[in-house]
Amino acid sequence: MERLTDRQDVWRWRRQGGGSVGFVPTMGALHAGHLSLLRAAQAQSDRVIASIFVNPTQFAAHEDFDRYPRLPEADQVLLAEAGCDALFSPSVAEIYGEDPHTVVRVEPLGSDLCGRFRPGHFQGVATVVAILLNMLRPDRLFLGWKDYQQLIVLRKMVQDLAMPVEIVGVPTLREADGLAMSSRNRYLTPAQRQQAAGIHQALMAAHQAWQEGERGVESLLACARRVLARADIREIDYVEVRDADTLEPVPAMGRWEKQADPVMLIAVRLGAARLIDNRILSST
Repeated sequence: MERLTDRQDVWRWRRQGGGSVGFVPTMGALHAGHLSLLRAAQAQSDRVIASIFVNPTQFAAHEDFDRYPRLPEADQVLLAEAGCDALFSPSVAEIYGEDPHTVVRVEPLGSDLCGRFRPGHFQGVATVVAILLNMLRPDRLFLGWKDYQQLIVLRKMVQDLAMPVEIVGVPTLREADGLAMSSRNRYLTPAQRQQAAGIHQALMAAHQAWQEGERGVESLLACARRVLARADIREIDYVEVRDADTLEPVPAMGRWEKQADPVMLIAVRLGAARLIDNRILSST
């Protein structure tokens, strides 16, 4: 596996080989979920490049940028053993330069849901991904479904800016009890880790209600909230049912009447960890 640290390295690597390129962007602290993205990229690409970059512009001043887990040596070993062709691990200066003036905003998507609680987050995400795509020029970008709003925001960015890249969503990899794998899970105490399983249980309860014919949005939300309460999860940023393609909301007290299945999204806080998850509510 080649390790690349600047744009000249990247451009050389991009020119020296043929075939299609798959790209897996990460902030490091890799786990099996990241490796599932890598496997998906390998199955659909001739060469695969991953990035590790803890992006400062997507963290607010009160968030966990300084203590976000950084394990560069272990991450490099994991990627090499998994057969990744190249790793791009740039500095902040390499990405943003000395005096950046340009940002990318995808609105109103970026200010909704997680954007309400993390102002500027999706501007930071969209900007850094746009820069990485311009540097790497991959054929496909592989993103996990766990960060569902991020997936929709970046799809919209790519569409609006006519970027020549296909975005591929990859199903969420889960622990045995259903908790979505996340680098932030390591913040959880043992007691909080047990509570966290309630997030997936809440989504599955709503999914079961949907399969049994429930289409009242408030009833579906109440179903999920009851399960969160039983798990003693009290700090809830949101529980929402949205259009799975656009994340547009349903009118309050409304029923889901579209033919396409919606998505339920949950964001909660347990101690130092902010955890998100989602589930397409489908009849199958």
